[in-house]
Amino acid sequence: MASPDVDSPWLCAATESFGGCFNAQIEEVKSTNVLNVLEAPTSSVYDTRNIPKPPPYPNTTSKTTSHCKRISASCSVPKETKDTWDRLFKEAYGSDVYIITESNSCIPAHCNVLSIVSPVLGTILQQSKVKNGIRYISILGVPCEAVHVFIRFLYSSCYEEDEMKKFVLHLLVLSHSYSVPSLKRVCIDLLEQDCLTRENVIDVLQLARSCDAPRLSLICVCMVVKDLKSVSSTEGWKIMRRANPALEQELVESVVEVDSRKQERLRKIEERKVYLQLYEAMEALLHICRDGCRTIGPSGKMLKGSHVACDFPACKGLESLVRHFSKCKSRVPGGCIHCKRMWQLLELHSRMCDEPDSCKVPLCRHFKEKTQQQTKKEEAKWKLLVSKVIAAKNALGPFSARRLDLF
Repeated sequence: MASPDVDSPWLCAATESFGGCFNAQIEEVKSTNVLNVLEAPTSSVYDTRNIPKPPPYPNTTSKTTSHCKRISASCSVPKETKDTWDRLFKEAYGSDVYIITESNSCIPAHCNVLSIVSPVLGTILQQSKVKNGIRYISILGVPCEAVHVFIRFLYSSCYEEDEMKKFVLHLLVLSHSYSVPSLKRVCIDLLEQDCLTRENVIDVLQLARSCDAPRLSLICVCMVVKDLKSVSSTEGWKIMRRANPALEQELVESVVEVDSRKQERLRKIEERKVYLQLYEAMEALLHICRDGCRTIGPSGKMLKGSHVACDFPACKGLESLVRHFSKCKSRVPGGCIHCKRMWQLLELHSRMCDEPDSCKVPLCRHFKEKTQQQTKKEEAKWKLLVSKVIAAKNALGPFSARRLDLF
């Protein structure tokens, strides 16, 4: 017999005789009379001018609260007590209620127990008629075994694991319909951790929405979105398509939305890579023109023993671009595509440069003056590009390995 740590409210009521003295002490500490006694008097006949200010009073409220938390945290139902209530249910000693289930089976129970644990059952029992001292109520629509597990849980919070797994969906419905939150939590946890499969995910999703279990509903939707092809071939999906086509449309739209967001995320990643490459190109261009990269020289140059490769990854690519730019005969904007790229890099640098007068990058000041003659549309386009490049640089973070390689 599995006895999980689920404290039944009926069991807690049964142990009041043992904890009554503790509750009385707590209430006395919380009393406002005690706080009133500790308060300083409002008037005095003595001269208090030379009397030092007393230290603050202890925080009795916080101590009382922590004391209450310790008692509530240590409160648990002993195994013997659970076994006693489980035995009371199984032996049905002094039962005064018969629960009619499917196939006209009867489960004896006790009116007071059911009324305390489930307010819904309490209302139904009050409205039921008494025949020969026995009340009769019906719980139909679920297997008799599921009702038996449900009533047993109301007594002792005990259940067999195999029975719980077998009737977890029925018990979820019963716990929601008859307002038993402790059983509902057990069913939801079991479904989330162990019992959710692609064959029953559609049924669980519909029950989760009907039984007010939003987290379980979200987990089901994520599972459907992740493996729509397999889930859509199950019998549950086919039944749901006929009975609830709106839910099918919603799930399909969720899949489309997730795919769209994934594509958008990949697009932004690729876009960020391009802006990051432009930033590295700006750093490498400044490095070449200001510091003089020792690894860039005549074609086929071999590094000496004391030389090491340049730390700027974009230097090698800029080297070939600069070589072409220096030899190309159609080196005008709009001519050679490689030269056009070089013109764009030089203009981008000028827009990001804060010291055009002392900058050693060619044509930096020239492009600064050229910006005054551009249209507002061209100016907005370049400002957007500069902001994107700077954002890509800032996204690296101060301790990024890739950013450290640039310095």
